[in-house]
Formats: sequence, C-alpha cells, structure tokens
Amino acid sequence: MNKNPGGAARNAPRTPAGLIFIRPWNNLQYVTNAVFLLTVHSDLLAALGEPLRCTVDEDADTSDTGGETAADVVVRAEEVLAFAKTQADYILGTNPMETSYLVGYSDKYPRRVHHRAASTASFADEKGFIGCAQGFDSWYSAGEENPHDLVGAVVGGPDGEDRFNDQRGAYMQTEACTYNTAPMVGVFSRLMELDAEERLREQRDL
Repeated sequence: MNKNPGGAARNAPRTPAGLIFIRPWNNLQYVTNAVFLLTVHSDLLAALGEPLRCTVDEDADTSDTGGETAADVVVRAEEVLAFAKTQADYILGTNPMETSYLVGYSDKYPRRVHHRAASTASFADEKGFIGCAQGFDSWYSAGEENPHDLVGAVVGGPDGEDRFNDQRGAYMQTEACTYNTAPMVGVFSRLMELDAEERLREQRDL
C-alpha cells in the first residue's frame, strides 16, 4: 500500500500500473495471497474498530510520506480493503493490457495457457496416442490457441512493466497454478457480498 515510511525498501514493489510485483516467475501467486490476507485483515480491523498502524525505526526516511512520523501512519480498514480491490480489479482486466488474468473472464484472457491438458487436442478430435514427447513436440510450440480453455485458472501474470506475452513458452507468465486461484475464491466471495450489501442499501433508500 506504500504506507510504510522509509521509502521503497520498506514497501512492496509495484509495476507502473500499481500491481504488487515480487518477481517475474508467477508473480500473481504473491498478489493473490496478499490480497486474500488483506481482505481478511480488513474485516478483522473493522470488527475491532482499530486501524492498521505502520511503525518503523525512528531514523527511517519519511520523505515519501510528507514527513510523517511512524506514529502518524495509520490505515483504516476500508483503505486496506480498497487496496485489495485494486489488485483484484487489475487481475480481472483493469490493467494496461486490458487482459483478465483469470481465464474465462471477460472477452480478453490468456488463450495459450501453459497447461498440458488444455493445450492438447481432445480424444474426440485426435484418436491417436499422445504421449509426453508427442504432446510437447506437437503442441508446446504451436502458435494456435489452446483447444480447451482452463476456465477459472489464474495465470502467472504480467512482468514488472505490466506487459504480458500470451505464449505457452512464456511459462513464467502463462503457467496456471492452483495456489494462484484458491485465494481469490475467498476474495471474490467477500467483494460480491459487499456489492450485494451496497445494492440492498440502495434499494432501501429508494
């Protein structure tokens, strides 16, 4: 959230468009898990009626926070959740590539996911035996889109400059992992719940 006094060394790195960026290989695993924890923690803070307090050493650089001291830096529960939502929105397509990194969501999402079953023809189309070597030789380097969409998978995501290469060979970006997707189940459930609550309040105010 860039709230810690002390400059970049004390805050999580970001891409130019604001995505948390830890490393090039499957960066979204860190984003999705961080977003899950932030979402849960925002509910905890709200229940306790307490803000998040960012404290650092007294000699830390505070130039990037307007000269605030460590005791001055507090973050409300709603700010924590709002930041988590920006990351979720980025994953769903609010990003420079206008690409959803959740496969199957929106009109533009990765079509060449690095996944053997998704990228290999089905038995209905190709009756011959396809072993490991044949699958690699025939499909891994093929430029065509996968014959099967791996719906619900969250891929590795963009690089540190918000760029994404939708090719199987770019596996650091296109590989799908269960531990990318799993945390977002809870996040999306919570955000949908909040949206439903907001709509209910609007209906009551009519």
